[in-house]
Amino acid sequence: MEQGFLGYGSVPLKDKGAGNENGSNHRKLDCDFRKRRALEICAEAQAFHFKGQTAKAIPIYAKSIRLEPTAEAHAFLGWAYSAHHRYDLAIRECLQAITIDPDYGNSYNDIGSYYVSQGKLDESIIWFERAKRATRYESRHFPYLNLGRVYAAKGMKLRAIREYERALAIEPGEESCVEALRDLRASLVEIV
Repeated sequence: MEQGFLGYGSVPLKDKGAGNENGSNHRKLDCDFRKRRALEICAEAQAFHFKGQTAKAIPIYAKSIRLEPTAEAHAFLGWAYSAHHRYDLAIRECLQAITIDPDYGNSYNDIGSYYVSQGKLDESIIWFERAKRATRYESRHFPYLNLGRVYAAKGMKLRAIREYERALAIEPGEESCVEALRDLRASLVEIV
């Protein structure tokens, strides 16, 4: 039998279709390898993206997704599309990310942000609320911050203040929250 390629610490991998007793382990290693490589490619796209070169990043994100679809790659591809005002494609990619990983909070927050960018404030609220409940989310204060902005724009100052306070409870000292909260409180004092 022909030996497969070497990987994972030089462990020889046999043909996946060989029907050996460890076939499922080999398929898992192959899947793990594809996912790891897809995330590496996604990181390459992010390097361009974070330099503002979203047109270069888009096909690289797509390459990552073709290798192994991940929530991260779909969400970042959506973000890249949004830089070109392609909110329809951005939302579609985030919905794909949610299908892959419903706990990945970035996708919900991003959809809300794309609706805000289109002036659809009411439509954004449900997505920010969903982002708050997501279990896998590094920037947990973002949906509160964004809801604060939405409520402030709608003239709902007390609700906006509540959201900003919640954001600050998660991320104390967040400058944009502190400033927005100060301005909102000052506007309430002027009314009284």
